[in-house]
Amino acid sequence: MSNKKTKKTMESINSRLGLVMKSGKYVLGYKQTLKTLRAGEAWLIIIAKNCPPLKRSEIEYYAMLAQTGVHHYTGNNIELGTACGKYFRVSCLSITDPGDSDIIMPKDEAKRE
Repeated sequence: MSNKKTKKTMESINSRLGLVMKSGKYVLGYKQTLKTLRAGEAWLIIIAKNCPPLKRSEIEYYAMLAQTGVHHYTGNNIELGTACGKYFRVSCLSITDPGDSDIIMPKDEAKRE
């Protein structure tokens, strides 16, 4: 039962992520994600399941300071790259403008305004 639920939520995040890739703004990769967090431009951070623990904790720390949401993607970095429509691995990404997608929660949008 729970396996079916995780598959459905993964499909949901994948479809929302695809919409962000088409209509929004984002940056891929660890260094670029840290740059957007330091600049305060990030709205949401997505981290793959197999991102190294040191990098993961550093991103989470910067996100906590910037009051930015962090989503732990249930797949590995290959699956995250595929969900982004890329042919390479993506360990983390930062969404700077969601575009037409509703991937950002409404409470997060109210906080930004």
